[in-house]
Amino acid sequence: MSGAYAIAPRRVAFDWRTTPLHWIPDEPTATHVINVLHLLLPAGERWFVKVFKEALPQVTDPGLRKEVKGFMGQEATHSVQHSYVLDHLAEQRLPTEEFTKYVDFLFEKLLGESPPLGAPVPAQEWLRFRLSLIAAIEQFTAVLGDWVLRAEGLDRAGADEVMLDLLRWHGAEEVEHRSVAFDMYQHCGGTGAARYARRIEGMAVVAPVLAGLWVWGTAYLIRNDPELAGRARYSLRSHNEAVAKGLLPTWRELGAAIPRYFRRSYHPSQEGSLRRAVEYLTTSPAARAAAGAVGRAAMS
Repeated sequence: MSGAYAIAPRRVAFDWRTTPLHWIPDEPTATHVINVLHLLLPAGERWFVKVFKEALPQVTDPGLRKEVKGFMGQEATHSVQHSYVLDHLAEQRLPTEEFTKYVDFLFEKLLGESPPLGAPVPAQEWLRFRLSLIAAIEQFTAVLGDWVLRAEGLDRAGADEVMLDLLRWHGAEEVEHRSVAFDMYQHCGGTGAARYARRIEGMAVVAPVLAGLWVWGTAYLIRNDPELAGRARYSLRSHNEAVAKGLLPTWRELGAAIPRYFRRSYHPSQEGSLRRAVEYLTTSPAARAAAGAVGRAAMS
């Protein structure tokens, strides 16, 4: 199936004018746990593209090079669309700059082209380390993407249709390109035991940092939510209640992604359902509108 189509960006657009702040009705915790994506992804996915641009001259395989360019196009589009959600949150009196400035610092300064604080890390090793981080992050985005495509609890809860389409369009593309970052790392990350050790190191860094950012981001959003007016705080109990309703992925789903990634024989093509992802992309309102716009442009 993977040979039946090319990985390419879809120039989607979403209309946020009628999307409420609590887009999962009466579920502020579940809403804001998922909203953390909008805090992390604009800067994070811009960073993916920058790192891949650095590494692209090292890619000698034409097929991988084509997939990497498609991946970069998709990630750039994701970044833009999630940044529009930040604008929408600001319009609803939930500004996010006090949090996103730290995310920007993480990706632009700590993980920029040069090691922080002048650390004596060779340029090639620094690039390989950052590629290993992206491969580990993409492990989680593939798992989350497959989950949101299956998350019937969100439909039962009456979640906003536009937000669901954004999440499922993005999730479907994450499953669609689930192997690219891993293959890029394997191609550019050296050979033998050192390459495998660096892959493990990437996940050992990403898993706790991502968990910490998610808890911090959720707590920030709930604390600053104007509709809650300081009456609520993020808690593990409310999170688990949302999980039980099918509004968030289970801890087991997320945690099990780590030991799978540690297997020497692992490859991300084992994650999720590519067929489910591609089927959603044929029905997504935003993706269909983008395809129609491309078709009309080609005929004009």
